[in-house]
Parts: sequence; C-alpha cells; structure tokens
Amino acid sequence: MNLEKIREAAERVARSEGLEVVDVEWKVGRDRFLRVYIDRPWPGPASQGANGPVEAAASSAAVGGISHRECEAVSQQLSVILDVEDLIPGAARYTLEVSSPGLDRKLLRESDYRRFAGRLARITLSEAVEGQKFYEGRLAGVTDGNVQLAIKDRTVLLPLERIKKANLVVEF
Repeated sequence: MNLEKIREAAERVARSEGLEVVDVEWKVGRDRFLRVYIDRPWPGPASQGANGPVEAAASSAAVGGISHRECEAVSQQLSVILDVEDLIPGAARYTLEVSSPGLDRKLLRESDYRRFAGRLARITLSEAVEGQKFYEGRLAGVTDGNVQLAIKDRTVLLPLERIKKANLVVEF
C-alpha cells in the first residue's frame, strides 16, 4: 500500500474541484477504511482582515465548510482512480470515506497554525516544554519553527518538531 500515491491521486481530484486534501488515513481492523479529509484552500496571509490574521481566520471559518455534494464528487472521482490505477491492493473490500476535517480538526502543518491564528487549540508534546506536555490556549502564529500559544497573560513557544498531536477546540 502506497499511501503517498493515494494522497497524490486525492490531491489531483480535490484540486479539480477547487479544494485541498487535509489528511489521508488508512485504517485496518475488522474492516478496511480509507479516509480522506478535504477543505477549502486557505487564501493565505495576503488576505488578512483589517485586524490581522485573527480576523482573517475567523472570517474564513465563517464562509462555510465542505458540502455533502463536494464530498460526494471527490469520492466518486477518487474511487474510479483508485480502481483504475489499482492503488488499493488485495481483493478484500474497503470503505472510502471523504469528509470535512470537522470543527475539532487536526493541526498537521505549519500553515495550519497560521491559518487558525486566534482559535483555541489543544496541543500534546512528545517532550515537555516548561515542565508540561499538554497545553490549551489561543494560537498566535508561528515564528522560527515554534508555534506561539497564548495562555492567559503569557505566550508559550512550542517547537513544531515536538508537537505530537494538535487539534482545534470547539467553541460555542
């Protein structure tokens, strides 16, 4: 199984729909699942709001998520490519699931931390920083390979290479 080739196929399909691939997961248990998470591309820092990246992140989130129709379109096209290019080996069946990354989406790339500046995040580290491995605070950007996390009245710098897991926190 070459997950990178599957990701490349998913990215071709997503781009053709004006979308991007956020993540690709292959899970094997009682059943085999290929999960592809898609989203709208982030326009980047050039489209910051008048009040900087925090406003831009809030306004891009307010634009809307991925529709069922978009998931269906990517799923149908990707399914054909997976079969034609024989990217899922073996005769056993599998389930292809295409969805949005959700409100509590994973933060996987440096650009994710910039894109969601101002949002609340929960971060787990592989090695402690300031004696802690678990943090929750507002994303405040990325500088020199460090995620800036605003916690109460201070900002903590968390090295990207030490981040084991990071997710947005749903706020109401």
